[in-house]
This record gives sequence, C-alpha cells and structure tokens, in this order.
Amino acid sequence: MFRFLKSTLKVNIMFIKMPYRKVSAIHAAVLSFTLSAGLLAAGSVQAQTYGGTLRTIVQPEPPILMLGLNQQSPTQLVAGKIYESLLTWTQKLEPQPSLAKSWKISPDGKVYTFDLQSGVTWHDGKPFTADDVVFSVDKFLRSEHPRARVVINQFVQSVKALTPTRVEIRLKEPFSPFLKAFVSDNMPMVPKHIYEGTDYKSNPANQKPIGTGPFKLKEWRKGSYIQLEKNPNYWQKGKPYLDGVIFNVIPDAASRAVAFERGDVQVVSANDIDGVDIARLKKVPNAKYTTDGWEMFSKLAYLQMNYDRPPFDNIKVRQAVMMALNRKFIVDNIFFGMGKIATGPISSTTPFYDGNVPKYNYDLQKARTLIKESGIDITKTPVKILAYPYGSSWDRLGEFTRQSLQQIGFQVEIESADVGTWAKRISNFDFDMTFSYTSQYGDPALGVSRLYLTRNIVKGSAFVNNQSYRNADMDTLWDQAASSVSTQERQQLYTTIQKKLVEDVANGYLFEMDIPTIYNNKVHNLIQSATGLNDTFADVYLDK
Repeated sequence: MFRFLKSTLKVNIMFIKMPYRKVSAIHAAVLSFTLSAGLLAAGSVQAQTYGGTLRTIVQPEPPILMLGLNQQSPTQLVAGKIYESLLTWTQKLEPQPSLAKSWKISPDGKVYTFDLQSGVTWHDGKPFTADDVVFSVDKFLRSEHPRARVVINQFVQSVKALTPTRVEIRLKEPFSPFLKAFVSDNMPMVPKHIYEGTDYKSNPANQKPIGTGPFKLKEWRKGSYIQLEKNPNYWQKGKPYLDGVIFNVIPDAASRAVAFERGDVQVVSANDIDGVDIARLKKVPNAKYTTDGWEMFSKLAYLQMNYDRPPFDNIKVRQAVMMALNRKFIVDNIFFGMGKIATGPISSTTPFYDGNVPKYNYDLQKARTLIKESGIDITKTPVKILAYPYGSSWDRLGEFTRQSLQQIGFQVEIESADVGTWAKRISNFDFDMTFSYTSQYGDPALGVSRLYLTRNIVKGSAFVNNQSYRNADMDTLWDQAASSVSTQERQQLYTTIQKKLVEDVANGYLFEMDIPTIYNNKVHNLIQSATGLNDTFADVYLDK
C-alpha cells in the first residue's frame, strides 16, 4: 500500500508541475483516478477496528430480556443485540436483509416467501432453520406478543417451511404493511427447540435468553449491570467488532450524566438523562448528538385513564382532564422542548396522519364546566396516578398532572412503582390512570390499532387496550383500514378513526417524542437503522 501511495504521490506532483495548458483531458482523467485510488487506499487504514467494550446505560433496569414476552424500552435496548428478526430497516423505512436474505411477494399480495441466511446458529450452537420461523410466528408470537398477535391472528392463514431455509407465509387477505411487522422487537425469532411444549412464560431460558444475534448474555448482576459478550459464531462473518457491551444500571439521573461526562460510559440516550442535562452534555468535549434512529418508532406519549373505573367511565370527565393539562408547558418545561404536542393517536411522522381533529385547548374554566355537566362529584371519587418509572421527567409529569387535576376539583394521589410493578399492574388493568408511550411501527395497523381494538382487551401485556376502550364501529373501521389495498380508502378510514378517538379521549394524547442520543466520537456506526440504539450493534466499533 505504501509503495502505491508513494508512486501515486510522484505522479500527482508531476502533474502539478506541468503547465495547465499541457494537461490534456486524458491526463486529467488519470489524475482523477490516481487521486481517488490513493484516497480509497488511505481510507482503508481507517476501517473498522476489532476489540473493546462499549459501555452504556440501561434505565430503568429491565424486568426480563426475553424479547418475545416483554417489549418495554429497556428490554428492547438490551435484547435487540441478542434477538433478530427476518428483516431490518433503513432510516427511510426501506426493508433490508437480516435473518432472511431475500423475499418475494405474490402478485395478489397474499403469499410471502422468505429465503433464510445459511449457516445461522442459535447461541447454544443449534442451527436456525425454517422450523424456527414457523414456530415463532405461528405459535409463540401468535400466542404471546401484544402487537404481533393482532396482525397474525387477523391476517396470517398459514406458516409453512418449504425447505430448511425457505418459509412461506400465506395471508387470508392482502395486508400491505405486513413486511414492517418484521422488526426484532415485533417479530423476534424464538428457538423452537427451547420453547416448544413448554410454558413460555416460565421457561428457564427467559432468564438467560438464546438468540441468533451478535451478542449473548454473559452476566446480569441485578441492580448493577448487564454484560453481553461477543458471539464468536455470528452468521455475519467478521462481525461484531466489539468484544462486548455493558449496560450499567445507575438509578440516579445526576449520576448517569456525570458518568458520561467522566467517560465512564460512552453512550447515553432517552431515559438515561434528565432533559435539563441534555444541553450541557451536548457540549462535553468529543461528544456527538443526534435524534436519528427512531424513524420506525415515532414514539407518542399519552395519559391512560381506566374506562372500567369511575370517574373515567364518563366522557365529559375525560375531556375535562385533557383541558386541565397545559400540554405546551409539559413539552417546553418538563421535557425541555424534546417533542411537540400530539393531536391524536397517530404521529404526524406516520402515514395516514390527520391533524384535523377535535381540539382540547388548555382551559381550566371549561374543564370545570365539563365536570359539572358530567353529574359526577369527583371530590367523592379520589383517583390515583400510577407513576411511570422512566426517570425524573416522568416523575415531574406525574406531579404536574396531580396539581392540574386538583385545580378542577379532583382528589389525587400518586402511587410509586418500579418497571416490573408498573407492567404487572397495567397488564392486569389494576390502575386508575397512568402514563405510557408506544411506537407506531410505520403504519397504524401495526403500532396503533392494538391499543384500541376491543378484542385486544386481554390481560398479560402492558401494551394492548389496557384502558378498555370499547367501540364496535371503530373495530370495524380498524379492520377495514388494515385490509384495504387502496391508499385513499385507508386515509379516509384512518381520518374517521382519529377524529372519533380524540373525541372520546380513548387516550389522553400528550406529545410526540424526540429521542436524543449523545455519544463519544470514538464510537462509530452507532445509528445504522430506523430502530436506532435498539438495533444489533453488529457494525459498531471503537477507536483504539
């Protein structure tokens, strides 16, 4: 290489010394080629380096790492390096190969055929085959996954292994966003030989997950850290570059910020840091900042009110709650401008959004009037806010909501909860009101409908229709919109749905979230897809 660069330099100097009028078009072409070749050769010196451990934070500590059973944000962050799906997605939401190397769709849109990568093994050495895909989609996820099962049960007619490396999924009817369902936290592949014939929720492998990803669990010291180590038999040859990833558990927000400032961790994001610290951490020497990598999720925060508990079974009470909340204040001051006010259940960055919906402007007097019109004495119906355990900003939101509701006559208490407790209580519909945020997954049929379909009022997950919203007419419209192949018809249906859900206050829509990531400039290839930090980290490397 160095001999090549030396000869290239001589050639370039020779051309530089020549009078401009003597440099012909051919000479210019040669000059361009040699310069480009030299730069390419020099660039190869800066190629990915092997080794090193990336240190980051997981906050709060996840209750479990089995991605097919739990989809809370901390679980997605860690387990996204352990489990994989058939596809991955660019930041422009274009499908890319993952465990499937190619795929084709029949002309009628009903048959999807996936050809799998060869030589893929699970972390225990067993081969990954089409039988695992059949089991994952048709058995495990159909039964357990709050988002995937909605799509699978409504649209998937059969899943068949044609060969050990080819799978056919046949739909009952066309479903245009079906491919977008194949994201690691939405359609993770699960090992058939580990889970078949067992009680999925109590399987011992849930404590030491077995996936196909570039990293596997080495050690989980509860309350301290989760350590992943390199999978030496990863199917993408030469990857991963890192020796491992350590997710530190640091309960105190100020301590998490200090850990990044001191260089103890190299990456912080969303739940790790208090909004007040973002501006300061962006200025840390060698720090880089981005909000990229969340295009698939388009997270939207909302207030959940339990329809099966008074006083939230009354529409006027729910509408009053919305008018009592100053959502601009919430975005600007509690979340330090990291987002914008939501208009309804569908994010403005997601297809079929329509902002022409009923408005709930901040108006305490109107809120009090609605309470009076409801006929309910809210002073005799005290309510409790189940705290959302995702950091100090959410704690402040809980306190702000309590104070806001007290101004219109509510008697309000706040109940503390850790991540596991919150998920368990929401899964069992054991709450008055709480907060949540969920992902849109590039289409309302994948990320939004699950929160409102009557048939998805099922115990066992925190991300279904936990508020128990019931509307048979809306169920019909959701199904029509999901199965329609006409973009125009889908837009009309989703417009009707958005207006009705906002009118009913099916959830209290708060704001569309901006997700910041701050990292040391020695970390490379950190954001590579539309799933951001939840991706595999197979391409991430560190400067030595």
